[in-house]
Amino acid sequence: MTVSSAGSPVHDSLVAELGRAIVDGVHAPGSRMLTVELAQERGVSRSAAREAVRVLESFGLVWVRRKSGVEVRPRSEWNVYAPEVIAWTLAGPGRDAQLRELSQLRSVIEPLAARLAAGTATSEQKVDLVSLVVAMGQEDHDADRERYLTADIRFHRLLLESSGNGMLAALGGMVEAVLRGRTAHDLMPHVANQSAVQWHRDVAFAVASGDGDAAATAMRNIVSEADEAMQRAAE
Repeated sequence: MTVSSAGSPVHDSLVAELGRAIVDGVHAPGSRMLTVELAQERGVSRSAAREAVRVLESFGLVWVRRKSGVEVRPRSEWNVYAPEVIAWTLAGPGRDAQLRELSQLRSVIEPLAARLAAGTATSEQKVDLVSLVVAMGQEDHDADRERYLTADIRFHRLLLESSGNGMLAALGGMVEAVLRGRTAHDLMPHVANQSAVQWHRDVAFAVASGDGDAAATAMRNIVSEADEAMQRAAE
């Protein structure tokens, strides 16, 4: 196999393969690997294996110990907010637990972001939020397709940004990973729940009118409905 630089399909595939194996428990915490063995087993160069390990190290999944190889770190030390780690977990046996934790987190941060956005969103952000819910309404008959997903992701990321809180805005990648995972793993209905679509509209217009209570309530409804729908689909 030809060795490619970081960011190439070969590199990305190796990172994903190793990352999935770690979050799925194939490589348990405390277990060790050698980059030379990783390279040989997967038919890539040592430099490609080292680059992949560096990426995993940036996610907190492993650390490199001099003379003793690569050691898998315990889950308590992972960057669990990294979209890649979320995506790998959603694709494996830990999906149910991950969805539960993400839903609990979203139930806290997104209603808060909606409430804050009602007081801080710019005129342009308000217009964009309304435009995005219109786009979602036009695609709600294909809710498990890319166009609806793209509008939904942009809506939630923009809402977090509109909160005026940089730390909430930084969680946009986490929310995007949840929404993408829901579609990728067939947990999204083909036709969107019309109540959920209406609640997105309610959030947008509440933010536009400066009604923080209404924005928070509608967003709380959105997150609750999504959690219940994913549980039903998973069952």
